[in-house]
Amino acid sequence: MDNNSQELLRDLIEPLYRGKFWMQLTGVMLILSGVLTALSIVGLIVAWIPIWAGWVLMQAAGAAGRVFESGDSRDMKFALGKLKTYFTIFGVLILIYLAIAVGGMLFGAIGMMGMMGGSGW
Repeated sequence: MDNNSQELLRDLIEPLYRGKFWMQLTGVMLILSGVLTALSIVGLIVAWIPIWAGWVLMQAAGAAGRVFESGDSRDMKFALGKLKTYFTIFGVLILIYLAIAVGGMLFGAIGMMGMMGGSGW
């Protein structure tokens, strides 16, 4: 790969490289929260999700550092692919949480109407 391509890759990856510490910190915190979640019986079911997301984010941070230092386009593709996976995980989780929240509100509203209907109003 010529020097111009390496410089272009370094320029493109620089924002991720500068945020590498925060990506790693977030990754470690996600892994720790997954481990703590796994300590409960019910948490065992979902504990793998934050551990997986943290691991993916740590891999993206490491690849961003390698791209900035070496200018390797394969590492750039790897880093961006891992970031895509990270955001996909959390996008799906947000959709699931929203569906659960709406379902809970509907369940609560129906229960409240049932209680009001049974009280003689």
